[in-house]
Amino acid sequence: MEESISLKEMTTVIKKRLGMIIATSLLLAVISGVFTVFFVNKEYQVSTQFLVNQQQTDQTNTIQQSDIQTNIKLINTYNVIIKSSRILEEVADELDLELTASQLGSKISVSNENESQVVTVTVKDANPLLAEDIANTTVDVFQEEIYELMNVDNVSVLNRADAGMNPSPVSPNLTMNIAIAFILGAMLSVGVTFLLEYLDTSVKTEEDIENYLDLPVIGTVSHMSEAAIQQTASKHHRASKERGA
Repeated sequence: MEESISLKEMTTVIKKRLGMIIATSLLLAVISGVFTVFFVNKEYQVSTQFLVNQQQTDQTNTIQQSDIQTNIKLINTYNVIIKSSRILEEVADELDLELTASQLGSKISVSNENESQVVTVTVKDANPLLAEDIANTTVDVFQEEIYELMNVDNVSVLNRADAGMNPSPVSPNLTMNIAIAFILGAMLSVGVTFLLEYLDTSVKTEEDIENYLDLPVIGTVSHMSEAAIQQTASKHHRASKERGA
């Protein structure tokens, strides 16, 4: 028995159940959209930036290249210090947050461009105003503590975090979730379509007889509706009467 299926047959199978495929895809897309809007927690993101300043020499009052390179190297250390327990515990105390340093640190990310002296502190939280407070307070505390820790005063705030009046969540991505659900729905329904076709062993065409029984077809019986049968029988009956007469 031949198990292969041609591209034409695949197209025919899909066309036969196209309505089911589209309906399933749309249903999953709608379910995904409703779930995303009403059941998935929204998350907001704010960022603040600070500059690791170039130190000026007392004699020339000019910026030295060596100072720039030193400050760039310090940034890696600063990135670790910002998320240290010493900084984050003080931030939690100032904001009266019932969070451990580890929990607070999971909301904060620190980054900087390659060879840049600008550091970006990004905070994500379900409350945009709280995210704003955490970002700004973290930089403020860091700016105060870094002098005590390293005896340097080379941090200047460039931009303070501002959630704005009508902040938009960064997650979940409603459009992406709907699109993914639609695609998955289409893939699932197409798979089910071919499975149903594979499990359907009824004989529908001459090719099915040849494939299942491995026998040549030497004749076919045409399908006739009941009305056509009655019409044909009526014609034969009239013809018989005419011959008898």
